[in-house]
Order: sequence, then C-alpha cells, then structure tokens
Amino acid sequence: ALKKAFPGYPLRIDPNGNWSLETSIRMAQLLGDDLQYYEDPTPGLDGMSELHKRTGLPLATNMVVTDFDEFRRSVALNSVQIVLADHHYWGGLRDTQALAKMCDTFGLGVSMHSNSHLGISLMAMAHVAASVPNLDYACDTHYPWQEADEEVIKGGKLPIVDGCVSITRAPGLGLELDYDQLGKLNDQYHSCGIRQRDDVKQMQKYTPDWKAVKPRY
Repeated sequence: ALKKAFPGYPLRIDPNGNWSLETSIRMAQLLGDDLQYYEDPTPGLDGMSELHKRTGLPLATNMVVTDFDEFRRSVALNSVQIVLADHHYWGGLRDTQALAKMCDTFGLGVSMHSNSHLGISLMAMAHVAASVPNLDYACDTHYPWQEADEEVIKGGKLPIVDGCVSITRAPGLGLELDYDQLGKLNDQYHSCGIRQRDDVKQMQKYTPDWKAVKPRY
C-alpha cells in the first residue's frame, strides 16, 4: 500500500530487533522486493548474519553495530551491509567521519540514524553528512514530528525542503540559541520528573503487565 501511495520513494522498515529470526525471514519474503533496506529486524550480530545468508537482503543497523569492536565483528560475520551512524553514540563528528571511512574501506553502505532531536543535533548531522562522500542513503530524521514550540534555536524550526537541509557559511553549526526558549524547556525538564527514557513504564500505563521481551514476535 505504501509503495502504491508513494511511488518512487524508498521504503524502509525498522522492527527495532523485536522479531525472531523466523519472523524476520517470513517478513523478508513478503516485503523484500519493496524495501530499500531492512533495518534491525532481529537482535544480535549472529542473528543478523544468519538473516542475510538466508535472504540476501541488505540489512541496516543502529543497534548491533554501535562501537568499533562491534564493527569489527560485524565485518567478520557479514552481519550488516549498511551502518546507520549516529554522532551522539560514535564519539562526535570526527569519529563519525572515521566510521564512514571504515565503511568505505570494507564496502559497507552509510546512512545516519536519528531520534527525537532538535535543530542543533539535526544541523550537526547535516554537517557530518555533507562531509561524507560515501553517504549512500538519505539520513533518517524524526525532526518533522517535533513541535515548533520545542525548538531552542533562533528563527524556529529548520526548514527541510525537498528532503534537504541547507548549511550556511556561518561559524560552527551556523545556529544561535534562543535562550528564552531554552529556559522554558529547562523549566519543563525540572518539573516533569523524568530523567531517563523508560519504555517499559510508558507501556505499562496502557498494559499494566507488559514486559520487555526480545525477540517479541
């Protein structure tokens, strides 16, 4: 249905490692021809390696290759074909560039993972992406779903035009902080009482006996 509704656009699916190997293979048989890549369907380097052997689909990850030791093991097992870099987890902008060079050396594709980030993080991603010649796939971003009143940079939310973010020639990331807005979000942080992400607690609001189990399906 999505392929028909959005012809010409790449489709991806990300089960966040919640599918068993058997479920991942079955879904690959159903969806494989329609996917640009298959992101983290099943947990672990061994599971991803076996899935690729049995389906031949290009597998992407931001979950099983998160440091340089896992990168080495992934190459040895041929677990993934696309690494979704994230400058928050890989040691910053320079280390993310180094990761991209390693991917180029070993013939792996490169894209970038994101979560619920604000303009500072999005612009940092854009700067890294623009400096990586072997960026093979469009970057992920959840930025369009962020509310406008959650932004902390002057001028409000960064525009994404035809899938692109413009980079200026201004110093640094080319952004200025809106300190009034930053103060509002700081007050919100202190008043909400949440200090770390807890998906289990959030799910148990709706299903009290819910437990985190992987693979779930």
